[in-house]
Amino acid sequence: MQGTSVSSIDHVELFVPDRYEAAGWYEEALGLKVVAKLEWWAVQGGPLMISADEGGTMLALFEGEARGSRRTAGHHRVAFRVDGPSFLRFLEGTGRAPVYDEEGRESAFGRLVDHETAYSVYFCDPYGNRYELTTYDHDEVATRLAKAGHSAASA
Repeated sequence: MQGTSVSSIDHVELFVPDRYEAAGWYEEALGLKVVAKLEWWAVQGGPLMISADEGGTMLALFEGEARGSRRTAGHHRVAFRVDGPSFLRFLEGTGRAPVYDEEGRESAFGRLVDHETAYSVYFCDPYGNRYELTTYDHDEVATRLAKAGHSAASA
């Protein structure tokens, strides 16, 4: 059986004091623009997604305390994009290294969330670094999860 295969980085999460002010800076400095089809997430208190390629690879701007200039400053989470079958294989866990929850406990696959447009699973590596797998094959995954009796938290 083939394992999960990441197709690209979907988004990298950043915390900023003001999402729209930050988006303005990223647009001026790097040409990243708000992804219009996902802006509703920001309206509901989620991330403001910005991208140079209309959503192929994005920065997810969350409101909160920025990392600042600490030497250990870094990104909050890296999200990898996968197709629906790869997402489902990851959830099955067959033949892959163990993953962990945010408390460092080994977990079957992490925390599964239905974002209505996409599904994500959140997990950590053995060192506490946070990751996410995201698929936009929502209908395919929803159907398979329902058949398997799995439920996901809503975003």
